[in-house]
This record gives sequence, structure tokens and C-alpha cells, in this order.
Amino acid sequence: MAPTAEEPQPALPYGTPDSPRIAVRGEAHLEVDPEIARIGITVSARGTDRQGALTDLTHRNTTALDLVKTYGDAVERLETGAFSISPELTKHGRGERIRAYHGRVHITAELTDFTALGELTTRLADLDLTRVDGPWWALRPTSPSHRKARQQAVREAVQRAREYADALGTTLTALVELADIGAENTRQYPQNPGRAMRSMSYAADAADTEIAALDLEPQRQHVYAQVNARFTMAPPQL
Repeated sequence: MAPTAEEPQPALPYGTPDSPRIAVRGEAHLEVDPEIARIGITVSARGTDRQGALTDLTHRNTTALDLVKTYGDAVERLETGAFSISPELTKHGRGERIRAYHGRVHITAELTDFTALGELTTRLADLDLTRVDGPWWALRPTSPSHRKARQQAVREAVQRAREYADALGTTLTALVELADIGAENTRQYPQNPGRAMRSMSYAADAADTEIAALDLEPQRQHVYAQVNARFTMAPPQL
């Protein structure tokens, strides 16, 4: 039977005079370069009739997808998210009269080549009625940085326990327990990602010069790891 909330919880294991125990925590904090960058792309269309709005939205969505795909292996993942088409009702008059239709498609692209990232975001933002959000920098879940942080946390726990034992004039004898209490990255998507890059619809001019690509500096990522460790040590001479 599982213990109820009223029942006392079992006490943590303690050592004995013949086998004292040391409980320590090991921590690690690494600052590393990101491995991937994500951008959000929102394609919009507006028309006085549903068919016209859908036609424009389909064309702009295809244009955006084709542009992203031209970057080949630099794009690790390309996904279409939400799609919506909604009517806009007139504010005046009786009855439900539709003034226009609004359509949107949300796309997510994940890139590993940060050199191509600035050029792609600039070209996307130059498309008609296209909004670009990001980039959001991140590490892969399988990044070696996570393993490195965990190993560093374990080494720190052992070192800290040895320092306590040295202070007592004794040595460690055995590891009793090692508990992983978390190794995680910082929030990949900031709460305030900043103003999005927007593209306004306009008529292209033959005299327009090519827009320079954005210079995007990768944001360093923070990786944390913590472990709890318990050791036994030889009885100190107090």
C-alpha cells in the first residue's frame, strides 16, 4: 500500500561512525555556440472573395516554400503549421455582410548553416505580405554539450566530496548514490523575441538595388547540469 500524505516519509540514509557518509551536489554551466536556428514565416493574403484570397495565398505560400528549398542542405527541417481563412464582416449595416477574406499560412524552417540564414531571412522578408519571426537559436537534444555538462557535474561532485574528506583528514571509500536532478538548456524561445521582420506589398521598380543580407550573430547557449552524490569515507580521527 502506498503511504498516505499523513504518514511520515522514510528518512534519508545516514552513515554510521564506522562508515560516515558525505552528501554533495555537483553543478556545471557551459556556454556554447548554437547548433540550429529556427525562423517562423507567416504568409498572408486578402481578397474581396474567398476564391481570390485562396488563390493569392496558395501562390505566396508556394513562393515562400520554393525559396526556402533552394538553400538545400542548409535547411534541416521545413514544416507547415496552422492555416486559416476567415471572413471580415462589415462594421455597419444590417445582416452578416462580408467585406473581405483574410488568409494565413504559418511555416517553420530550421537551419544549420548560419551564413545562409541572414540571406534567407532577408529574401523572405522582401516577399509580398510575408512576415518573418526569429531567429531562435538552440542546441539539438542529442548535442554533445549536454553530455559534457553532465560529466563535468559528476566530476565536480567527486572533487567536492574529496575536499570535505580532506578537511577531516580522511579519504573516500565508496560511491553510495548518484542522482541526476536535471541537465537542460535555457529557454529556446525568448518571452520577448523582439520585433519581427515584415515585408510590405509594393510594386517592384527596375531601378531598385538588391537588398543586402542581414548580418545575424548566433546567440550563445547556456547548458546546465546538476547531480546529487553520496559517498562513504573512512572514519576520521576527530
